[in-house]
Amino acid sequence: MEHFGTTKQGWDVHSLEISSGTLSARILTYGAILNDVRLAGVDYPVTLGSPDIAAYQGPMSSFGALMGPVVNRMRGAEAVIAGKTHQFEKNQDGKHTRHSGADASHKKVWDVVDHTASSVTLRLKMPDGEAGFPGNRWVRAIYTVSGAGLTMEVTAESDAPTLFSYANHSFWALDPTPGYAGHVITIPAGRYTEPDAELMPTGRVLHVEGSPYDARAGLTLAGDASQFFDMNYCLNEGNCALREVARLRGTSGVEMTMETTAPGLQLYDCGTIDASAYASNHGTPYQLYAGVALEAQHWPGATTNPAFPRIEYGPGARYHQITRWSFTA
Repeated sequence: MEHFGTTKQGWDVHSLEISSGTLSARILTYGAILNDVRLAGVDYPVTLGSPDIAAYQGPMSSFGALMGPVVNRMRGAEAVIAGKTHQFEKNQDGKHTRHSGADASHKKVWDVVDHTASSVTLRLKMPDGEAGFPGNRWVRAIYTVSGAGLTMEVTAESDAPTLFSYANHSFWALDPTPGYAGHVITIPAGRYTEPDAELMPTGRVLHVEGSPYDARAGLTLAGDASQFFDMNYCLNEGNCALREVARLRGTSGVEMTMETTAPGLQLYDCGTIDASAYASNHGTPYQLYAGVALEAQHWPGATTNPAFPRIEYGPGARYHQITRWSFTA
């Protein structure tokens, strides 16, 4: 464990390295961030990250972070939990909540529970009312490398009814320089949740056939403004067994396969994030469309659309997600 930096609040942040010999990863105690991933025989990182903690308190706040307690957007910055309406920070357009606001778990320093050569276990205690969510909450994240695979396991519990929908928000780029033009993405999902003009789910679930989002047979990504992606694929009606949900192949031949137990997958094109003022792990500044995000999650809009998979958990109920990324070159 090494000192990585100090936040503007004066919190010390550490980095933890894990390796299988074939795959190595660096995890930060700030935000449980997946800061770097390297595959043997490939002389560049396959995920976007920075050596500067200030970047993660700036435009790169989502890069590699474990977003929660509720990732994505909550309409009207409120939700009914166990029959009571709770208010949250209005950090999107002054009307909605995005990624749980300023007190979210990706803006906290997590405790290190265990660190071995191949795994890291982090834990976060979130008190009742923090980020607006009820319940004293305990969240645990375990990152493990084995062979050419990296697995993340997230569990969470609460002593009162609350909401949980976590997602790792890594951006992936599988070629030597930042960007994903020419990458081919395959997502076997046949449906997606329709977003409105504010990117809030309308409640309608649409078929991908005939849409720009049909990636079932492989979709070549332009990596620029000619395509738009910031929407959720419907993988399942609820949590299920670990299964393949996406495959991403770079022009270099490096390929990533993603598996998850989560029922949804957000595809985001990084078309609104310019981090060129900060150092990057690639040695080249990250401009717009530097990487593509694949966020395993519950469907956004679950708090206002009762037909969507539920994200409310009461005492004694355990939130659980497993996501695995595997690489070949």
